[in-house]
Amino acid sequence: MTHPARVGVGVAAGVLTAAGGLAFLLAAAVAGAASAVVPPARRRIGALVPQYATTLVRLERRRLGELLGAGELPPVRTAGWRDVAYLAARLLPGALGALAFGLLGIGAVLAWILVSATVRGDLSLAEILLQVVIGAVLLLLNVQAIASVGALDVRIARRLLDRDARAALEDRVRELASTRAGVIAAVDAERRRIERDLHDGLQQRLVALGMLLGRARRSRDAERTYALVTQAHEDLQRAVEELREVAWRVYPSALEESDLGEVLGMVAQRSTVPVRIRCDLPVRPDRQIETVLYFVACEALTNAAKHAAATLVTIDIGVREGTVRMRVRDDGAGGADPSGPGLSGLARRVAALDGRLRVESPAGGPTTVLTELPCG
Repeated sequence: MTHPARVGVGVAAGVLTAAGGLAFLLAAAVAGAASAVVPPARRRIGALVPQYATTLVRLERRRLGELLGAGELPPVRTAGWRDVAYLAARLLPGALGALAFGLLGIGAVLAWILVSATVRGDLSLAEILLQVVIGAVLLLLNVQAIASVGALDVRIARRLLDRDARAALEDRVRELASTRAGVIAAVDAERRRIERDLHDGLQQRLVALGMLLGRARRSRDAERTYALVTQAHEDLQRAVEELREVAWRVYPSALEESDLGEVLGMVAQRSTVPVRIRCDLPVRPDRQIETVLYFVACEALTNAAKHAAATLVTIDIGVREGTVRMRVRDDGAGGADPSGPGLSGLARRVAALDGRLRVESPAGGPTTVLTELPCG
């Protein structure tokens, strides 16, 4: 609950800002009338009036939040002339506040007269007590009137400045529904990609491995059998590596024991392109954030190795202005398509955590993938 003294200061400040708003509205009315005579100035004035009105409303927001306990009023998305309408509506609590403080001033003068008369001995005890009772009642009514003016001020602000709250909530619901659909599509695309990797890669290698072992079993030449078994062993090791790669694309289980920088270091060791990593995270972020950053880094590394002919990839991870930022840059040929299945799927994953993924890849390079995610 806001302290009464702070409410009084807020209402008094509202009287002053209402006077400023009245001066602004009068000036805007004069300028609007002048623009009717000078048509070329109409568009300029039509742009300046809402702009200055928004500045005044921003001051009102601070007064309402800090002095009248209105809390954080959400910003109006369209603002402009609606702010002008709010300044006009604010004239009513401003005038009532001025009236309340005017009566309070008159009461103070009357109280001084009563004290002076009492000191001179012009009043009896009964008259003094009667005047004190009447003055106390009027003072309480005046204080209540000031509090009511403050409540009216807050109500008008919430009515006019929060009119977009429902629309903002509906936009947020639509955004979340769209993000959810995007994540589902990204997961489905990743599943199809894993299925292709298993079918075209690992499955074919295992079939070839079975054929090698079959030939080795049927062979009666010891040296040929040894060569076939050796080749089968090598193919088996490659199959295990491919299976590990597929498993890591499903979920990086190493994040359960190591932080993001260490896990990306493991990925860099297996990369065919040299990778330089700088990970400066004072506090380890949530597992979901680490997972998304891991997938973005791996996709960028894969693109740099397969398509960009890069010779160096740098990964820079840090915290800035309440967000975790990861910048992956390669010196390859560029030309990466942000709307491709890989990068677009990652963008949907990042958006699901209220983050943003931006790709800059001009022809000829370099390619930069910037990911920003909230720390919380």
